[in-house]
Amino acid sequence: MGKAREPQKVKIFVGLLIARLSLLPQVCHLLEEKLGTVDLSSQALDFNYTDYYEAEMGTGLKRVFLGFGDLVTPDRLVDIKLFTNNLEQTLSEGGKRLVNFDPGYLTAAKVVLATTKDYAHRLYLGSGIYGEVTLIFRQKQFQPLEWTYPDYRTEAYHEFFRQLRSQYMRQLAAMTQSRP
Repeated sequence: MGKAREPQKVKIFVGLLIARLSLLPQVCHLLEEKLGTVDLSSQALDFNYTDYYEAEMGTGLKRVFLGFGDLVTPDRLVDIKLFTNNLEQTLSEGGKRLVNFDPGYLTAAKVVLATTKDYAHRLYLGSGIYGEVTLIFRQKQFQPLEWTYPDYRTEAYHEFFRQLRSQYMRQLAAMTQSRP
């Protein structure tokens, strides 16, 4: 019989869809208050994979990924998603979002996104939040799954996650070396 044990810590990231890049410093500050220091950020990438957000957020949206330095237990994802949902409302103007937050975590083997939407491939995590394995790391590269969003299939996103994974693996190694 298997024994329950504590999960390995994970690396938190937040994908931002942002209508105004001028909001990025404020958004980073608010996220760092809750999640700790940003230790990796992507360049601002054009987001032109769907028009789903245009009516609410406008055109010319940018995607920015932020990785956070502190490793945490994976169950923190629920709290983080609830926090970012509240931030979306706080930063809204006239009932329309200016920033869409997509928090998730990375392990050595996968990228997991949090969502409020249930579907066949998503697992309930608690408090109305679901988790989805979006990418898997196999044969030294990130690989999409049949439900992976089109933008998460791109090389630019995979490059960010490779860098984030490298940082994560160094952090895990350092944690192992510092144990008595």
